[in-house]
Amino acid sequence: MPCTVGSLTEYGHLRGQVRLPTGHLVVCGCVAIRGGDDSGDWLDFYVPLGALDHAGVAHWDGRPFFRSSVLDDWLATIGAETFKSAPFSLGVIGFEVSGCTNASTLRGKLPQTRGIGYLLPQGDDVLRYGAVNTESF
Repeated sequence: MPCTVGSLTEYGHLRGQVRLPTGHLVVCGCVAIRGGDDSGDWLDFYVPLGALDHAGVAHWDGRPFFRSSVLDDWLATIGAETFKSAPFSLGVIGFEVSGCTNASTLRGKLPQTRGIGYLLPQGDDVLRYGAVNTESF
């Protein structure tokens, strides 16, 4: 089943496969979380750590929140493609980042120090990517 707004609405949680930037085909998931309050709606796309293990992709180096610029940039590309057909007010990239901030808190500005990646709209069809620039979360 393709990952579409309709399939997410009907099933809520989809599982499938995705090709990592390394070329490995791994399992993945996507879940829509409806806020119903000021938190808004969230779309979580994820690759389980076991899938990264199976593909030989390092995902932990002793730090509490592992960073991979290759995977972060890949996820940012997915987010930018998604934005073209389904604009959003904020995207965050990292390990377990759902609900960690919101667009109204950022007020259209990227934090100067970033322990996670941000996809922040700058106008109607411009999306700015602020990559991680610090070691801490």
